[in-house]
Amino acid sequence: MGRRITTLAIAALLVAHLAGASEGDAIPGEPDLVTPEMTGGTPAAGCRVRQQAPEYEGTGVYHALYLPIDWKPGGTYPVMVEYTGNRHPASGSTGEVKDANLGYGLTGGKGFIWVSMPYIEKGGKRNALQWWGDRQATIDYGKVNLPRICREFGGDPKQVWLCGFSRGAIATSYIGLADDEIAGFWKGLIAHDHFDGERLWGYPEDDRESALKRLARIKGRPVLVTGIGNDFLREHLEMADFTFLKPPVAEIFEIPEGKVVHPHTDRWMHRQSRWRREAREWLAARE
Repeated sequence: MGRRITTLAIAALLVAHLAGASEGDAIPGEPDLVTPEMTGGTPAAGCRVRQQAPEYEGTGVYHALYLPIDWKPGGTYPVMVEYTGNRHPASGSTGEVKDANLGYGLTGGKGFIWVSMPYIEKGGKRNALQWWGDRQATIDYGKVNLPRICREFGGDPKQVWLCGFSRGAIATSYIGLADDEIAGFWKGLIAHDHFDGERLWGYPEDDRESALKRLARIKGRPVLVTGIGNDFLREHLEMADFTFLKPPVAEIFEIPEGKVVHPHTDRWMHRQSRWRREAREWLAARE
């Protein structure tokens, strides 16, 4: 993906420009990847199932677990953890754990255990579809359940990645770097469309000073930020130029608009494209 960026460099690498896009960068038509539907079945290779933590038995709080098609009992696998976007009908995002897509697009359904984690609504009775609900309960849910999932299904605790789209992109830091304990889980972060500290949204500690304190907890581990060809990208670049004083390794690339548009969605990697290939290659190079 071009020149390397050191942990002390300005964290902005734009490898795809609007003007440089061509129809050959993406293949139009139907997706070549379809996210498996979540079921209530037993975990098995190639299946995505609804799981409920014992602490939340009798509530509507749940997470989704996908075991890759090459999963076998006794094996060890990297883990891709995902937080969803807000409920947003225009983008097709329901905010539901069961409807997450980004982690599946990143991994292609093989080689990685994929976990879609919930935000816990205040009161602890259901998953939050808009913003953070009970933020601390959400953080604690991850702290308890990620180690449990790794123990039960062969997740490698040294290869746990965190990704998210929109609200979930912010959550990679706002939730995933909220304190030193949860920050220590991650091999790296992948955020698509939005980023912690990018703008003021109106929830507690959404300012850049607070975001920088959270981002410091990544401690040089890899971060990939992607965005569609609109204000999201310009805001990411401004963050890179202005706020990342001693940033982690971070690379930013743009998914252009026009004939190769991928709108604000977590399904942009469900079609073959140059940008899907680059994102997957970036991930594979850091496993």
